[in-house]
Formats: sequence, structure tokens, C-alpha cells
Amino acid sequence: MTADDETGPPPPGARLRVAVVGAGPAGIYTAEALTRQQEVPVAVDLVDRLPTPFGLVRHGIAPDHPKMRAIRDTLHRALDHPAVRFVGNVEIGRDISCRDLHAAVDAVVYTYGAALDRRLGVPGEELPGSLAATELVAWYTGHPDADRAGVEAALARARSVVVVGVGNVALDVARVLARTPEELEPTDMPQHVLDALAAAPVEAVTVLGRRGPAQATFTTQELRELAELAGADVLVDPADLELDAAAEERAAADRVVSRNLAVLREWAGHRPRPGRTALTLRFFTRPVRLLGEDRVTGVEVERTAVDADGRASGTGETAVLPADLVVRSVGYRGGELPELPLDPHRGTVPNDLGRVLRGGQPAPGEYVAGWIKRGPTGVVGTNKHDARETVTTLLADVTAGVVRPRGSADASPDDDLVDALRARGADPVLLEDWRAIDAAETALGATRGRARTTLHEWDTLLAAVKAAAARTR
Repeated sequence: MTADDETGPPPPGARLRVAVVGAGPAGIYTAEALTRQQEVPVAVDLVDRLPTPFGLVRHGIAPDHPKMRAIRDTLHRALDHPAVRFVGNVEIGRDISCRDLHAAVDAVVYTYGAALDRRLGVPGEELPGSLAATELVAWYTGHPDADRAGVEAALARARSVVVVGVGNVALDVARVLARTPEELEPTDMPQHVLDALAAAPVEAVTVLGRRGPAQATFTTQELRELAELAGADVLVDPADLELDAAAEERAAADRVVSRNLAVLREWAGHRPRPGRTALTLRFFTRPVRLLGEDRVTGVEVERTAVDADGRASGTGETAVLPADLVVRSVGYRGGELPELPLDPHRGTVPNDLGRVLRGGQPAPGEYVAGWIKRGPTGVVGTNKHDARETVTTLLADVTAGVVRPRGSADASPDDDLVDALRARGADPVLLEDWRAIDAAETALGATRGRARTTLHEWDTLLAAVKAAAARTR
């Protein structure tokens, strides 16, 4: 082989084999970008730890948002592409290492997101009755790893709930907890979730923001939905809406902030009505300690002041809020995969335009996209641009000869990733297997007049696959 063979565009007939780790929006958009380009033929394996695709669209978007969750219908079109294969129920580090995965394909794109929660860092945070939003969301969306017993024990005594954070996830949690059983009944939540929420004695939900309403990160659409709750009153202290010059300037320059303030002002001065859940949005307040001995009984909070740069600092003025349940929703961070570098402060994989950096240098054939690349920012659609950037980088490396396609349309089965996984004892779930799960969820939902009911246990999910396989024999 000459030096010229190692540079320049791939030879005719070459097929670029790419493994995308994570079948959420970032991974699916990456597969879509790879199949839409015309520079080189591709074969894409979408590898996911779960036996189901769609990531946070399935296990992050609140079930009472059916229109937003319907984006999976759009994402499914990418899974149907003949050059894309869904390979679920495969865990990196358990079923195959990063090193062996990279050896089996020409390039790997890691898109496994940022599923770990950030901590408050206050005393009492470890008490029973203190949960991360990730735990509660996993439970009510039917994630198979959800801590059902822990969440339901916390909910069973939760008359007063404090949600820390003012992003969309915090509002999702507050809204779901304030919903009536009748409002939640049509959703695809597992039945045990609906039963536990219907039995929960929630009377008050308080959402805390350490900064002011001008710095809140929720969207206006999410905010407006709170006023549509059938059994709750939204309360805002008018004093929290008195803006200083810096906040006024921010509101004038940002239409989302301006719209949010307009909505909040509509609620200023509302009074709670008997028999309805009081949902209070409280700004300029931060938790400094969770109170209780055997479980959470309250939250000590401190009034804050926000400077011209948007930084919050304590004023020394404290108060105690009653709380049987505290849910922190103060951000996400990425977790480690064995053999993959991770910036411990940012919670992201070090990268340059999607190229994984090892020791500050690009690692040939390794890439990232989505939250594990840029951090937990943006909405679902943000991942599309992000994936395109990474794919552009990958294709540039193919053109430069940094990544060499080794596959072809008539590649030997010995080169097949699924066959290699099965030889290792793994049990990959493929697209037809996912369709069996999908059909089982639809059938279960129909028994209660719903479009779908989410299957939430590993055994149940895999049993649906085996049952479908048995019927086709």
C-alpha cells in the first residue's frame, strides 16, 4: 500500500460504517444527516442501551405533552431508512467496549446525552423526600430503570412540594404534580404512575428560582400551560415582578423574557381558592438547607439579590417553607463511558467541532453530538444543527483520509456489528423487535381507551419482543 492510498477521497464502492451510540434525537439526527449526504455511501448502526429508541422524547418530554411527544413519528422516518439499523439493548462497557466498537466500524459518534442531575450542595439533600427531577421524570415516563419504590414512597406523603429550578423541566414536574387524575388519564403514563399520582395528597407546589423572572429559562408556552390546569391556581408575588434597570433592559431586548413577564403579571395578586392546588412561582429565593430528621419536613430558604450581570447572592433574610417533597431541577450533566474522556466540570466529552479530543488531540474516528458534545442546552430541534456540524466534520475527515471506509455493499457477515454482538452473548433488539414493543404498548393502551400505555419494566419490554418472535415462527 502506498502513501497515496491513505489520503484523499474514499475509493469507489467503499461504504462508511458508522456506529452512533445513543438513539435519542441527537443520534437519530446524526443518522439522518449521514444518510442525506451524497459524498460517500454509509451504513449506520444506532446503538442504544434501552430496547426502545427516541431517548428523551420518550423518557424526558412530559406525557401530558402529546403534541411534543409526537415528534417521535418524525424521528421514526430516519429509523426506516435502509442504511440505518436500530440496535437496542446493547450497553457500551457491558456488551462491547468502546475500543472493540471502534474496531468493528470506521467511525463512532457518541450521542448518549447528559442524563445525570446536578446537586444543590446544601445540608439535608440526602434525606428521604429529596429527589432529583431526573428520578421523578424517569418514573412518570415509564423508564425501565426508574426507582418506582423510592419515588412512590416520597409521593405518598407529599402534601407540600418544593421544586427548585425555573427551567422547562421544573415546570413540567410542577404541572404534572398539580394535574387532576382526569387530566392525566388520557396520557401514555404507566397505570401504576396514574394510580400513584391520583392518590398523592398534593395541596401546594412551590417553584423556587434563585434569580428573578427576567433570568428564568422556561419558555412562554410552558409557562402559559400552568393557567390551563383544571384544579390549580397559579400564584405570583407582585413584588417579585418589580424589575431593576438591568432586568428591564433584558426584557426589552429579549422577546421571550418580555412575553414571560407579561404572563406572570396576569397572575400577580391571585389568591388561592379552597379545594384547589396552590402552584406558587417564587423568585429571588434559594434553598440553603433541607430540614427534617428521618425525612424532609421543610426547606430553609434565603432571599437573594441579583446584580447587573445576573449573578445572585444571598441577603441574609431567611424563611422556612413546609415541604414533604423537594425536587431539584437545576441542570444535567453527562456521565462517563469506560474509555471515553469526560470533562468533570462541564460534564461533556472534550471535542473540537465534534471531534473527540484525547490529551488535547483529535482521536481519529471518534466524534460526539448532542448534549454530551455541547452540554444540556437548547430544545429537541437544536440537535439537528449540532448533528449536521459533527457529520460535516466526519466527512471532512473521510475526504482527508483520516477516516478510511473499509466496508462495501457485499461485506462479509463476519464484519457485521450485530453478529459480533450476538457472538459475545448480547441480545440486540432490532427495529422489528421495537415494532413489537410499540404494538404491545398500543394494544395495552386500547384496553383503557388510550392511544398507548408505556411498558416500563425490562422484562415486560423484552417479553413483548419474544412473544412477537414466537408468533412469526
